[in-house]
This record gives sequence, structure tokens and C-alpha cells, in this order.
Amino acid sequence: MYSRSSEPVRFERDCDAVLVPQGEAVTMPAGSVGYITQALGGSWTVFVEGNLMRIAGKDADAIGKEPPAPIELPEGASDDEVEKLVWAQLRTCFDPEIPINIVDLGLVYEAAVVRREDGERRIDVRMTLTAPACGMGEILVEDVRGKLERIPTVAEVDVELVFDPPWSRNMMSEVARLETGMF
Repeated sequence: MYSRSSEPVRFERDCDAVLVPQGEAVTMPAGSVGYITQALGGSWTVFVEGNLMRIAGKDADAIGKEPPAPIELPEGASDDEVEKLVWAQLRTCFDPEIPINIVDLGLVYEAAVVRREDGERRIDVRMTLTAPACGMGEILVEDVRGKLERIPTVAEVDVELVFDPPWSRNMMSEVARLETGMF
């Protein structure tokens, strides 16, 4: 939420946004003023007129920010190297309300790299949400898909949203539990 340390921002152009926590797509008109409350993983949460809005990295210029840099992968990288990059990318996915990545939140159950016959790779992800009715669920799934599709040699990403086993705070990393006070 807004605090004195939140960075003021003005939308320099009309910009697609997602209303948090409802997950509803909206357009922020040029000239709107707000405050950045979270800037993690290449997206921004902006407090505007009593509402939280998630701004994707592709729209960084609308709020005077730089988009995320392209992902680099060494020529001839192994599947193990790609898998490490997959997990690094997953750690750049954040719930817009919680400043903890989805891996440390315990939302990612599996991320597998599969080599296709054409030499390209497919990434299969099984993940969940903190609550089945979370309005941001599809937004998080699309964030995961989009960030993994940016990895060189990845031609396909399949993200399956599952609720068995149900998420619990015991799935959080120790660091995440300490950060949220959920011991």
C-alpha cells in the first residue's frame, strides 16, 4: 500500500494495467498520477486513486521505467543450464500484493525442461495459488508463461494451475516465512 517512501509516478501514455486483487484488465489514461508501491521482477504495482494497478514490464515506458533486459543463454547450453535459468526466471514472478517470489511462496510444484525432437525446448510447470479464488491467478500464470517464453531455445511453455495438494504456509521457504512473520 502507499507509504511516504512510495515513488510518485505519472502515466506518460495510455497503458494496459491489471486491477489488484480482482485481476480485471483496465486502461490507465495518460496523465494519471499514482505511487509505485512495489517494483519487483520487472513489473510494478502502482497505487492510483485508492486502487492497486499492476503494470507489466512491456509497459515500463508508460511510467518512465526501463523494460527488463533480454535474457541471454550461452550457445549450446545444456538442459541443466536451461533449468537453472527457468528457476531464476520463476523467482522474478511476484504476487503484486506480496513482495515474495512465487518460488519462495511455495507456489511452484514442478518445472521440467523437455527437449523436443526439433531441438527446441518445452517447459512444463505445475503451480498453485495461495487461495483457489485468487483474482490474480490467471495474471500470475501469464507472467510465468511470458517470462519463460523469453528464454532462448524455449519454444513452448505449458503452465498447469493445480490445487492438489492445496497450498499452505508450510510450503513457503524459511526466508519467506520470516519475511511475512508466518513462522
